[in-house]
Amino acid sequence: MKENIIPHSYKISKEARNEKNKHNSFLIWFTGLSGSGKSTIANALESKLFDHNIKTYTLDGDNIRNGINNDLSFSPEDRTENIRRIAEVANLLVDAGIVTLAAFVSPYRKDREGIKEIVGAANFIEIFINTSIEECEKRDVKGLYKKARSGELKNFTGIDAPYEAPLHPEIEIKTEQFTVEESVTKIMEVINEKLSYE
Repeated sequence: MKENIIPHSYKISKEARNEKNKHNSFLIWFTGLSGSGKSTIANALESKLFDHNIKTYTLDGDNIRNGINNDLSFSPEDRTENIRRIAEVANLLVDAGIVTLAAFVSPYRKDREGIKEIVGAANFIEIFINTSIEECEKRDVKGLYKKARSGELKNFTGIDAPYEAPLHPEIEIKTEQFTVEESVTKIMEVINEKLSYE
């Protein structure tokens, strides 16, 4: 089947789009436990970037699972496929000249390495939202930890499914020490140079 698939070459490149947008495009990947603050920080960062006329789009776990990945469970195999599909979508967005933010638990290191392979290491920034499970359980905004502890929810990361923390993330945010605003400032300090298109 693959031998019959021949990609078409289009005239407008990622570089041309970046030049027109006056900024580079890449993927900012937020990983961490459920309730760690990934989506909150991603949302605040996107607002900041948007205010600076950066073309952005955010991919979020619950939103993706309600749509493109609604056929996947939370088994290890389906988690891997979930992340692979998201990486492919993110790659298209980066190619379109968009700074793409992705907030996903993405518990397995090998899957996050797979993202880097799909989008390219130069287009990938991994942000570890490092929040203790105790704090995540205290927040439990969606009531998921309570369900997992009672056995109502199976394969829940941090309870009966593993989370493999990044070994060398570009950025680590400890939300028990930093406010959302401080976290965004810290991220901006790192990505400002990467955004600059010359």
